[in-house]
Amino acid sequence: MLRFAAFAAAILLPAAAFAHHGWSSYDARKVIDVSVKLQNVRWSNPHGSAQAVYKKQRWNVVLAPVSRMEARGLTRAMLAKPVRLVGYPRSDGTREMRIERVIAAGKTIELR
Repeated sequence: MLRFAAFAAAILLPAAAFAHHGWSSYDARKVIDVSVKLQNVRWSNPHGSAQAVYKKQRWNVVLAPVSRMEARGLTRAMLAKPVRLVGYPRSDGTREMRIERVIAAGKTIELR
């Protein structure tokens, strides 16, 4: 039984790590700084997400885990109004941005 558990872990753990994108897939040399109205906000783990129109195209927005956002003062209600996002685009050209900070309701919230 122990061998089976070790084998299963050896197979499943790398797959789980691969399924969740790492932060190295974003280009920190290209800062995105945009004021937008977020759509389809998901207040969930492993991290929140939303969509926004940026450069006339729909982009996926990757936020932080809910517990971190709430601990730093960001609420889901604050994302219901237009916000300013500062972050980085994916390096591979996928229309997705990783958000470093959110400016909402007169507050700057650092997500990372």
